[in-house]
Amino acid sequence: MSELRTAAETAVQQCLELEGEESCVVVTDDDREPIGVALYEVVREVTDDATIVRYPPGEQHGAEPPAPVAAAMEGADAFLAPTTKSLSHTRARSDATDEGARGSTLPGITEEVFVTGLDADYDRIADECKRTLERVADADEVRVTTDLGTDITFAVGDREWHDDTGDVSDPGSFSNLPAGEVFVSPESADGTYVVDGTMRPHGLLEGRELEFVVEDGLVTEISDDEIRAQVDEAADEVGDAAYNLAELGIGTNVGVTELVGSVLLDEKAAGTIHIAIGDNASIGGETEAPIHLDGIVRDPTVYADGEEIELPEA
Repeated sequence: MSELRTAAETAVQQCLELEGEESCVVVTDDDREPIGVALYEVVREVTDDATIVRYPPGEQHGAEPPAPVAAAMEGADAFLAPTTKSLSHTRARSDATDEGARGSTLPGITEEVFVTGLDADYDRIADECKRTLERVADADEVRVTTDLGTDITFAVGDREWHDDTGDVSDPGSFSNLPAGEVFVSPESADGTYVVDGTMRPHGLLEGRELEFVVEDGLVTEISDDEIRAQVDEAADEVGDAAYNLAELGIGTNVGVTELVGSVLLDEKAAGTIHIAIGDNASIGGETEAPIHLDGIVRDPTVYADGEEIELPEA
């Protein structure tokens, strides 16, 4: 429990910067209770207005929690939500932050990921985000290559780059934890990318690669049968939106020294990039889809308007 406590202290004291006069709710579920309890114990040492609520795990990412859980989030000054299924893109979360609550979701978090991802200097992560953002923010196009065959160019257009530093100290602010990335929803993309890190449903890829071909911002070829089936199933519901090239992200979490098979953590690893398929409406794009599939690419070379940029290093 001591390792969980150290990570919980980072979340509450460094990321949330919770103060004694504030109210805070920890939202968890039956399968993530130890993490929820570790967070609650630190929260209640800071404020007397501390609450923990637990409910059965949701059926899928983005499923709304029970109404009392949503009300607790909206009514608090701050919240932390370690849950099996993501609350990041729910109305419960957005209603809470719209009302001025601030906080972090920890979707699919495991004890290993909690300890590894939060055993980091989040002030340094914020600095790395700032430096990386400065290198790409004004670029019209970004190109990524790897020795395994990735060669893809992203047209940024008018889309804004964002950073996820883990800092949720301002009213209404929101982050995933573990945090540490700079990301954009590009207007278009063309080329091929090869995932050799982590991707659902496979987890950590060992000795294999997944290849994706992108034309005019749509993924047209997927080498893996299981992932292609997921995307095709989503396309039955929303058409081409399911094949949308949704995101380019650059990991800035210098505390992550190796991939563990969790997309939540591995996409933040310093020195990696990740590319996502599907929904981007919540990150600055215009496409809504029932999937958002991130694939992590190791050892990339990244060019902003033709100039190679220096990536963060763990």
